Amino acid sequence: MSVQQKLILASSSKYRQSLMHKLGLAFDSIAPHIDETPEHNEGPAALVSRLAKQKALAVAESHPDAIIIASDQVACLNDSILTKPLTAPNAHAQLSRCSGQTVTFYTSLAVYNGPTNHMDIIVEPYIVGFKTLTDEQIAFYIEQEKPLDCAGSFKCEGLGIALFSFLNGKDFNTLIGLPLIELTRLLEKNGVDVLKRGA
Repeated sequence: MSVQQKLILASSSKYRQSLMHKLGLAFDSIAPHIDETPEHNEGPAALVSRLAKQKALAVAESHPDAIIIASDQVACLNDSILTKPLTAPNAHAQLSRCSGQTVTFYTSLAVYNGPTNHMDIIVEPYIVGFKTLTDEQIAFYIEQEKPLDCAGSFKCEGLGIALFSFLNGKDFNTLIGLPLIELTRLLEKNGVDVLKRGA
């Protein structure tokens, strides 16, 4: 049997690393260190697509023989991008804005094959409906989970599920930060079948 080609996740995100571990594949994680500033009039899908591509290429510079996996995500409320709140007051303000509203998450996935110099990029949307939340509920949630490093100010894999009235998307993992269904398809396209193991 063939040895698995080296896989690198171009991310330091503990959430994406946890999702990658679901596939049971050996991989390394390397932070790409790119400028993530949006360009003028750049839409959310274009932004996350560009950033995933840049992340993959940045890591590929020092690891040209690997398959690089990169992703980026933004949350949008009424065409306004929701950033990571970083502080509890910012998180409270974000969740207050989201209360009773629909938020769309755009998550990109880039798979770059260094040896073949081929890259596939997809952007997968995921729609989240928020309940109408009280200030007390929002404050309690922030205190419990401290989602200060999460776009949209919540962690859907934990208590954050209680914030929602509905979820609509192809792959729940996309909402957490990495579209695993699409990733397995693109890895197989590049010769890595997650249902087989090399030796």
